[in-house]
Amino acid sequence: MTTIINENTGSPSADTHALPFSEAVKVWARVAALSFGGPAGQIAVMHRIIVEEKRWIGEERFLHALNYCTLLPGPEAQQLAIYIGWLLHKTKGGLVAGTLFVLPGAVAIMALSWIYAIFGNVGAVQALFFGLKAAVLAIVLGAVLRIGSRSLKNNVMIGLAAAAFVALAFFRAPFPLVVVVAGLIGFIGGKAGWAAFSASGGHGKIGGQQVADADSLLGEGVPAHAQPNGTWLLKVAAIGATAWFGPIILLFAFFGQHNVFSDISIFFSKMAMVTFGGAYAVLSYVAQEAVNHYGWLKPGEMLDGLGLAETTPGPLIMVTQFVGFMGAYRAPGGLSPLLAGTLGGLLTTWVTFVPCFLWILLGAPFMESLRRNKALSAALAAITAAVVGIILNLAVWFALHVLFSEVRTATGFGMTVDVPVLSSVNIPSLVLTLAAVIAVFRFRIGLLPVLAASALAGLAYGLTFGVGL
Repeated sequence: MTTIINENTGSPSADTHALPFSEAVKVWARVAALSFGGPAGQIAVMHRIIVEEKRWIGEERFLHALNYCTLLPGPEAQQLAIYIGWLLHKTKGGLVAGTLFVLPGAVAIMALSWIYAIFGNVGAVQALFFGLKAAVLAIVLGAVLRIGSRSLKNNVMIGLAAAAFVALAFFRAPFPLVVVVAGLIGFIGGKAGWAAFSASGGHGKIGGQQVADADSLLGEGVPAHAQPNGTWLLKVAAIGATAWFGPIILLFAFFGQHNVFSDISIFFSKMAMVTFGGAYAVLSYVAQEAVNHYGWLKPGEMLDGLGLAETTPGPLIMVTQFVGFMGAYRAPGGLSPLLAGTLGGLLTTWVTFVPCFLWILLGAPFMESLRRNKALSAALAAITAAVVGIILNLAVWFALHVLFSEVRTATGFGMTVDVPVLSSVNIPSLVLTLAAVIAVFRFRIGLLPVLAASALAGLAYGLTFGVGL
């Protein structure tokens, strides 16, 4: 590789690396096909292939990019792919890497949504999803402990997590408000230099082999296109905003304000701006709105969708495509239900992921200054702490609707709380959930085996007792 000097900045530039774009496309397709297991597994796969095997970039640059992506709303693993692709092959590299990362999951979820819509009321299919729900509940509980052990380093962070849980579970506070307030508290604490907020929201070393930046293909230099350029940023902002909001404007023009497609585009666009903390955190917000406000799904169906997303490659937030599909499928207007569902699912995916490209292409040139900003790091740490409470609320919500057939809403003292009817406990579901929890926490069995075993156990129960669950 030849390292050159950027004439505008005097800094090294790695624009002349010898990596063909066609080879990068093949590797990004491979990364996408192997991206199972949620963001931790996806980031580990990317590190193994991009850093350890291909040695395209070094450890420090990889972590530098990852720490920046954790500051952003949206799936950090996909945004990391966009960032590295952009770093290596400019805008086209970022677009291809990010698109390929979500493409297998989008195709799989769409196919599974069709199957669910057509055969979801068949007893055997219901029994399979009955088993999946138990596994999903165990996996969400695991996420609470995993993120909590990493982020709740002191009593202030524990207090933020508890406050977030209470705000959501007892006062029905909007998810975006909880995230914004937590971020503001962290930002103020970091700005003031309070020790409790000095915890970094970054990541430690990943994988078993670390490659020095100097020994990688890209080297230590900064590519010329990675330098901030006002004209280019304005162009990216204009194109990105048009791609994001253009379909929304057209939908309003053709269908008006009150239709399922307009609701989907507005709701998931708002979600794309507040999805800090990963998929498990935002699913609490999605469940709250999609089930209780819009009526697109029943509570159990939200769990079904999450089970589908857990078994497919790509970002877990792809479950939103299932939500959009079912919402449009049930309110098709003048279209056939399956066509409306397909359009609703594709629209959801578009407005969910287009902003991810925009955040990276606009913000990556300023990444260095953002990463070193202590106030922003403290805001991230506070949001991550609040996310623990948000995911715990999601786990409780799931548990109520998985383990009990009847849940009532109690109000008083300004609070609104879901309370289970204890006599309606679902014993088979309770047994399956306990088995999944033991498999995940005691025996450390992987995600896919637990999902498969739980689904088969649910099917066996349904076939044995001849019931549709």
